[in-house]
Amino acid sequence: MLSLTFSIASSSSSSSTLSFSPNPLFPSKSSFNGIHLRLRSNVSSIPLTQRTASVSVVMMAKREQEMEEIRKLSTEQINEEVVDLKGDLLMLRLQKSARNEFKSSEFSRMRKRIARMLTVKRERELEEGINKRLSRKLDKKWKKSIVVRPSPLLLKLREEEAAEEAAEAEKAA
Repeated sequence: MLSLTFSIASSSSSSSTLSFSPNPLFPSKSSFNGIHLRLRSNVSSIPLTQRTASVSVVMMAKREQEMEEIRKLSTEQINEEVVDLKGDLLMLRLQKSARNEFKSSEFSRMRKRIARMLTVKRERELEEGINKRLSRKLDKKWKKSIVVRPSPLLLKLREEEAAEEAAEAEKAA
């Protein structure tokens, strides 16, 4: 059995040391004397707690602003936006599977936006007094009524391709 001892030493010069020293039961002729790591953190004028607090305040303000924008939309507009965002999400998945360039942060951004929209939609249902069971029933009916249409990203790509072809045709003429 191997006995391990850990020691963490910290000084005011903002460097930390982690030492790991094995104490074998049977002495060996190995040159291994343990692991010694030194981690030096970048010294910033703003303490870490204040930096993370200011970043989280800014992010929270952006979320609140986005929620206010969503709340200004009608329920029909929210439904259309959800369908468009889900189409964009599908396009992103296709781009990923085809190994095309894409921003991986778009996945989480779109999923969160969809979740916020559905949250506002559910808040409105609660205000109207619609219970959970009826809400699920209405959601199923709404999902069946969705007409599949091309995603806005796909339409934008098609327009760009058409513009490029028109420009090439003008050069050829």
